[in-house]
Amino acid sequence: MHTVVLGTSGVSAADVVAVARADARIELSEEAVAALASARAIVDALAAKPEPVYGVSTGFGALATRHISQDLRAQLQRNIVRSHAAGMGPRVEREVVRALMFLRLKTVCSGHTGVRPEVAQTMADVLNAKITPVVHEYGSLGCSGDLAPLSHCALTLMGEGDAEGPDGVVAPAGELLAAHGIAPVELREKEGLALLNGTDGMLGMLVMALADLENLYKSADITAALSLEALLGTDKVLAPELHAIRPHPGQGASAANMLAVLKGSELTGHHQDDAPRVQDAYSVRCAPQVAGAGRDTMAHARLVAERELASAVDNPVVLPGGTSQAFGSGGGRVESNGNFHGAPVAYVLDFLAIAAADLGSIAERRTDRLLDKNRSHGLPPFLADDAGVDSGLMIAQYAQAALVSEMKRLAVPASADSIPSSAMQEDHVSMGWSAARKLRTAIDNLTRIVAVELYAATRGIELREGLRPAPASRAVIDAVRAAGVQGPGPDRFLAPDLAAADAFVRGGHLVAAVEPVTGPLA
Repeated sequence: MHTVVLGTSGVSAADVVAVARADARIELSEEAVAALASARAIVDALAAKPEPVYGVSTGFGALATRHISQDLRAQLQRNIVRSHAAGMGPRVEREVVRALMFLRLKTVCSGHTGVRPEVAQTMADVLNAKITPVVHEYGSLGCSGDLAPLSHCALTLMGEGDAEGPDGVVAPAGELLAAHGIAPVELREKEGLALLNGTDGMLGMLVMALADLENLYKSADITAALSLEALLGTDKVLAPELHAIRPHPGQGASAANMLAVLKGSELTGHHQDDAPRVQDAYSVRCAPQVAGAGRDTMAHARLVAERELASAVDNPVVLPGGTSQAFGSGGGRVESNGNFHGAPVAYVLDFLAIAAADLGSIAERRTDRLLDKNRSHGLPPFLADDAGVDSGLMIAQYAQAALVSEMKRLAVPASADSIPSSAMQEDHVSMGWSAARKLRTAIDNLTRIVAVELYAATRGIELREGLRPAPASRAVIDAVRAAGVQGPGPDRFLAPDLAAADAFVRGGHLVAAVEPVTGPLA
């Protein structure tokens, strides 16, 4: 099993995916343990002083003006976890919770939070035991971090609340910890706050979305090429020299992918045959421009994610030295800040949802063209076996259109909204968690949309008798048929075929079918 060793300098996107989806094991490096101990010494020194320090010896948020005596500070830390664990609605996915916890642990190990090494080790132990706190859909405004989701995770560390065991059964967290020999933590000054205050949920979902979209954008280039082929379109618009004079990197990559898939096809270049047309429709001709713009959006989102993965997000944070009024040992200090605001992550989550909606929209337009006998250049209506008796793929396109319509609604930015909270102390919030949640739905929908185009395009190519498809297209057709997606023929129960096509795309099998022929796609 892959092991991720946590230091003080952040983690990679691959580390997040490995922990969230593949249950990679986590270890704390000696460097991280030393940094944790050093930061904790600063907090302990400040906690012993009579002056109030936010998060150490005060209340929180709008209640930060109250100085908390030493005998109440452990209770304060327990209370903030319990009171903030106020999520509602259905459970979020296991992989989201694992990413959330792992990224919080990443920040804890930075040495800027003041959490004791033993608390960090308990976080790692819970993840390694495959214990997953029950976290709910609603509760985060994306400012002061993902407070409610992180609170449910911290509650598990205390042995309270519910969690899912490695067998998938939900049980009291205390029982699960005991079964795995993990002692519940007794939180001390600042630790409860440090476990709650980060953008970890929205960041984890961003990282996983980018991993999924990388597969989907390659898949969409393939299905666009298959549709062009089925429509007897021209591949001349994919020539590298045309894309070099408008040098958007994503556009060039998508055009190159499509050209690689179409290499050797006998179906392209027939646009001047029986029903001549000067140009293909925009949904075919402009496919690289639309998909390429989405690729460039992903590149920007990836840059934001990389910066956030290298960040230590907490409030307050522990810093060495300086001139703060609140000094600790060695001149260390604890400072309030606004780094927990989720705006950088929220914006790109929304931007990705917009790009995904447009990619889904153009894929649906190509599918509709394949099914329309007036625009498909010789294909039967709805790709039906006996049109009139058979309806073919008519309602498959309905399902695809419904998905596109929902994606357009999901493209409305969550980050454009803000709602004040905490007695107007937290008067502007990012809604980044909401942006991430709707992006996950959008990606699910986009996968299905691409699957429907795959289903229609492969059928269309097979109905072009006497013309050989490209070797890469042939490889796709063979692979998708072997995966249980049936080809042309009389009407049948379509849902199983569509589900098989969805699984084929979602699992990366479409890209895997092509690349042995084309080489690695961009």
